[in-house]
Amino acid sequence: MWHKTAAFIIKYRVALLITLLAATGVMGYFASQVALSYEFTSAVPTDNPKYIEYQAFRKQFGEDGNLMVIGVQTDKFFEPEFFSDYAVLADEMTHISAVENVLSIPGAVTLVKDTATSKLKVKQICGKPPFTNTDAIKAEFLNLPVYKGFLYNPETNAYMLAVRLNKDTLNSKYREGVVRRIIERGDAFGKKQGVEMHYSGLPLIRTQMAMKVQSEMKLFLIMSFVLTAVILVLFFRAFVAVLASMLVVAIGVIWSVGTIVLLGYKITLLTALIPPLVVVIGIPNCVYLLNRYHYEYARNPNKMKSLLRMVDRMGIVTFFTNLTAAIGFGVFFFTRSTLLKEFGLVAGINIIALFVISLIFIPAFFSFLPPPAVKHTKYLESKIINGILTKLTNWVFSHRVWIYGFTLIVCGFSVWGVMRLKNDAHIVDDLPRQDKVSIDLKFFETNFKGVMPLEIVVDTRRKRGVVTGLSVIRKMDELCRILESYPEIGKPISITNGIKFASQAYFGGDSSYFSVPGDFGAAFLAPYLAAKNDTSKGKDQILSKLLFSFIDSTKQKARISVGMADVGSHKLPALLDSIRPKVYELFDSSRYDVTFTGTSITFLEGSKFIVASLRDSLIFAFLIIFGCMVALFRSWRILLMSIIVNIVPLLITAGLMGWMGIRIKPSTVLVFSVALGITIDVTIRFLVNFKQELAQHDDSIADTVHRTMHDTGLSIIYTSLILIAGFGVFMLSQFDGTKSLGYLTSITLLLAMVTNLTLLPALLLWMDQVIEKKNNSVTFLMGEDKDDVIKLND
Repeated sequence: MWHKTAAFIIKYRVALLITLLAATGVMGYFASQVALSYEFTSAVPTDNPKYIEYQAFRKQFGEDGNLMVIGVQTDKFFEPEFFSDYAVLADEMTHISAVENVLSIPGAVTLVKDTATSKLKVKQICGKPPFTNTDAIKAEFLNLPVYKGFLYNPETNAYMLAVRLNKDTLNSKYREGVVRRIIERGDAFGKKQGVEMHYSGLPLIRTQMAMKVQSEMKLFLIMSFVLTAVILVLFFRAFVAVLASMLVVAIGVIWSVGTIVLLGYKITLLTALIPPLVVVIGIPNCVYLLNRYHYEYARNPNKMKSLLRMVDRMGIVTFFTNLTAAIGFGVFFFTRSTLLKEFGLVAGINIIALFVISLIFIPAFFSFLPPPAVKHTKYLESKIINGILTKLTNWVFSHRVWIYGFTLIVCGFSVWGVMRLKNDAHIVDDLPRQDKVSIDLKFFETNFKGVMPLEIVVDTRRKRGVVTGLSVIRKMDELCRILESYPEIGKPISITNGIKFASQAYFGGDSSYFSVPGDFGAAFLAPYLAAKNDTSKGKDQILSKLLFSFIDSTKQKARISVGMADVGSHKLPALLDSIRPKVYELFDSSRYDVTFTGTSITFLEGSKFIVASLRDSLIFAFLIIFGCMVALFRSWRILLMSIIVNIVPLLITAGLMGWMGIRIKPSTVLVFSVALGITIDVTIRFLVNFKQELAQHDDSIADTVHRTMHDTGLSIIYTSLILIAGFGVFMLSQFDGTKSLGYLTSITLLLAMVTNLTLLPALLLWMDQVIEKKNNSVTFLMGEDKDDVIKLND
């Protein structure tokens, strides 16, 4: 089959190259239209109950993750010059496109009672800047507990300005410009006043992460090209070989980005990794094919015959190695996470595409070029690499017991390390602690207990159940006090804040009346609670808007919104479990439904789901990949050896994670499926070469192992170095998760190279001894065909 394929490629090489280049042109057109994704909850499957609850919440109450906050810490806030400039800053924010409203101290309002009508009127605390005397403003504002803990923290002299952004803009490419203008105005104010400005909120975090993803994608692509090109130059010492390899992966990169667009996807934190991964995974195809071409030409200096034998001998190897790598990635498509589905499908398709591209391009391209010169094949006799391989071969033949023993000891320590692994992820987990986003998030967690949205929805199960009497509102007020007692949860905001705000105003502005009034004193609230939701923008409608923004249109459901710290996926469930019993004490489950939702909840659910999906996909990948091994070699002994050789590197890596305190999270679990799909390639290349060489060495396993280590070992070492360097590029990332993917995968690939060049041949020799002891003449089946039957004679 592969001989006919090689003949077909050589015969129709012009037509195939034209077709390949035309297809690349089409894919390049689609690749030019790629866009960034700004979605945040795509990790959660759409049929997940938490996702459904969150979407229902968004439909009833709107977005919970469109608030960007700006913080400053100073003891001169109410000085006239500073306060005037701060008021100007707040006003400037309102004029930025996509800013729906701004909540700030200069823009704060109070309620006053009209003595003639007893109705509550809205009054602006401040006029327009500049201000010459702010003492009265300060006194009036600090007498309003409704803003305490939300817009300011008197204990730490921290002040916050909140900007609500349009949700449609947040899900478009224009968000970058909006966030940039907000930061520019804030920084200009900070520079003028000599204070440090702090920015946070999900709009900022998502935008900053998306921008970093975009810049890193370009950096990794360039770095992976440069590093692999340098290694190829050192390996082949031929410009043409390097050029051909670079063209293959360049075509692969174009196809990968084009595939993203054709499938209707966008660039996410995961799909951004695919182009550099294509470079890293595509180069070994070229190395193995060219290495075989040079090897065949050195044995028989006939260019066309060498190209035919290259495809004939390496076609099946390259196909299965790309297939297993594609499976390692492709199994993510069978998860129910949109984020993983996209990554798995695009990566799987393009790894198979790399096989087609390299199998067409390499033989066709080199058929038009002169045959390789002697200097281009001298690397086959590299003294350094051959010296290393000779030492490894001697170790395998002379110290097999030491290899087995050392492997068992290391695996024992690795299992111990695996038992120390912890599962924990954070919303800004991938950003380093010294990053401005992380530092500012800590500022808000320290001064305002955090900004991550948590929503609690109380369903009374009847229309107007929230406003019929004040019993539900009093229960909600009690729940707010309970929530505020937790150090990880900021000031809750709900309809109770509006009620207490109105109560204080009705009773003369005395802050001691900032509470839910008794039944007798609550009569004045009846008109406001009975009114319909008024969406007009008049000042007198502010109280109505404040009340109705926290209950649904039927007044059956009410929400409590809180900002909380990014406590992580390990601590958040325990925190919620400690809150729930107190909630159910207040709201009897036979009469009320209480739902915990919001971005914090969906993140937790997404993190748990991704980790579970990656675990399941790893098991699925094992089954499929080793099923391919059975189909290829048809031997349970070979399958057993393959499993051992490939589990050992993964186990050691997992053990290192445990000993180094690296937590289980989506980015680190991803390592194992990716590494398995790549490391099995080395095993397949070794065993296929072993199978092909066996008949030429009179079915002697010992002689074949010796020959295979030298013939295949050279390309295994070089391709492993390319893969290690390629994944090592990810260590330059600003995202800790991407860094982890880089160095953990590199470590796994290094370990896989070592095990395949020591443990695998040692196991083959052990198998030889077992078979010889069992019977002096035995047939060891490596395939169904007669040519694939190995006879081990005494």
